[in-house]
Amino acid sequence: MFANAQLLPISALQHLLFCERQCALIHVEQLWAENRLTVEGQSLHRKAHDPRKASGDVRGSTRQVRSLEIASHRLGLVGVADVFEFTGAGPPKPIEYKRGRPKKHDADRVQLCAQALCLEEMLGLDTPLAGGAIFYGQTRRRLDVVFDEALRDTTERAAHRLHEIIDTGITPTARREKKCDRCSLLNLCLPGALRPRRTASAYLSQTSRAMLAAP
Repeated sequence: MFANAQLLPISALQHLLFCERQCALIHVEQLWAENRLTVEGQSLHRKAHDPRKASGDVRGSTRQVRSLEIASHRLGLVGVADVFEFTGAGPPKPIEYKRGRPKKHDADRVQLCAQALCLEEMLGLDTPLAGGAIFYGQTRRRLDVVFDEALRDTTERAAHRLHEIIDTGITPTARREKKCDRCSLLNLCLPGALRPRRTASAYLSQTSRAMLAAP
């Protein structure tokens, strides 16, 4: 069990599964940069977390609860869920908002599953939540996600790996890949420019000293 001070953000799981180096740059080295994709994503989340709707929307027999604070001391995770839907006497259903379209990797599905695991622990549910959904801004559609054993196992292993990276404090070595072009940290990461175990912070610091020393 993790103490409150050891809880890590659920959103870091998505960074981890997209790229472990990106995850370390953000959560170990505290580096961040914006690009069009991150700005659009933040805009969509602001709408989902509209404080005027935080007390709950009621649509027919469905009630939506927004900006719900959740945590799991077993997995060491904490966060704020976009939306949980409660329909009649049925189980709650997490809804996550994303700017783009469904992805080939599991990052979005794992983030959603982590929210379910947190709520199950908080409420002491005897019956696991069956599933949730991800609303993608680009397609304007929901993608249903089933919380099967495979996804739950992937989510728990990702939480363990996240704590491992944060605890070691070592940023993985950069590798230039096609997905790097979509990353807002591309100019801070400098894939291919770093030696093993050398951090981006150290590289940038050395570069700054060299520029100041130049005639």
